[in-house]
Amino acid sequence: MHAEITGWGKCMPPSVLTNDQMATVIDTTDEWITSRTGIRERRVSHVPTSQLAAVAAQRALAAAGMDAKDLDMIILATCTPDTNIPSCAAATQLIIGASNAGVFDLNAGCTGFIYGLSVATSMIKAGDHKRILVIGAERITWYLNWTHRETAVLFGDGAGAVILEATDEPVGLLASKLTCDATASEALKIADFGTASNRFQTDYHNLTIQFDGREIFRRAVKGMQEASECVLKKSGVSKEDVDLVVPHQANLRIIDSLSKFLGVPSEKVVVNIDSYGNTSAATVPVALTEALEAGRVKPGSTLLLAAFGAGLTCGAGIVRWGKRVTPIAQSDAELPPCDATALEILGEALQASAAK
Repeated sequence: MHAEITGWGKCMPPSVLTNDQMATVIDTTDEWITSRTGIRERRVSHVPTSQLAAVAAQRALAAAGMDAKDLDMIILATCTPDTNIPSCAAATQLIIGASNAGVFDLNAGCTGFIYGLSVATSMIKAGDHKRILVIGAERITWYLNWTHRETAVLFGDGAGAVILEATDEPVGLLASKLTCDATASEALKIADFGTASNRFQTDYHNLTIQFDGREIFRRAVKGMQEASECVLKKSGVSKEDVDLVVPHQANLRIIDSLSKFLGVPSEKVVVNIDSYGNTSAATVPVALTEALEAGRVKPGSTLLLAAFGAGLTCGAGIVRWGKRVTPIAQSDAELPPCDATALEILGEALQASAAK
């Protein structure tokens, strides 16, 4: 038994925050951001994570030609849920009407989608589930400290989703490698978002993302290379056989380091960080969806997925694509309309950051 990806979809909020717009509220410039990260703009959501996830899910379901009630399970990879209890996956289930599906959230930071893909594949191979929705969705801008330039410029919001279905064909996730080095967990965290904190003495800045960029960069390059090498070996796929690399979109330099390590030319690497920034668990499924929309995935293509995130987690996978690379149908699902600009959406957060 194998687990084929039969549907895919994304949801990006309409409000765009460019580097030049960001420079009006933070001491930075377009050149400073672009030269260090490759990011030119990002999206800012006006709705919670579950609504982003739901639209991406509905589009993936349409692409698979599937009704939400046919789903056995929903796995939502996120570190920015609507609420701690109930899960964000439960909120998403309600929106899309997947009343027959079990649900759970999965938090592995930016590696979350690859973790979810691996878990879903194992569940299908075990024979207990036939149709699983895996989503990566984040509203990262909700947790940014807008006085901390090195962090604020990096992140954006969005969601991507895929449908996995049981099949006898040897396609889907052929091999995966999931790791975590918790000795460096302090390099990326939200300190006061849990029971280890004192909820009566919470500092605003401890409810925002704290990020050691240099340490993350060093470990991301090494971790993604090692995980990629591992899944190539496990799957028996050579570097030359990889048709397309779909990496986590954290920093253009990290992506370039991975492609050079693999010996893969730029035309075989999916890059959209310039448009969206780092959307954490959403980066890989969004990039995969855009690669399919652009015709870069062919029937039988071999894909390498790789990511790195909080924990510090790391993961990679080799995916053999099936026969179909076009959606069966299109969904008319959309987010609620938004007339506000990105800076208007962030107004309260900008004021709170400046006041502390």
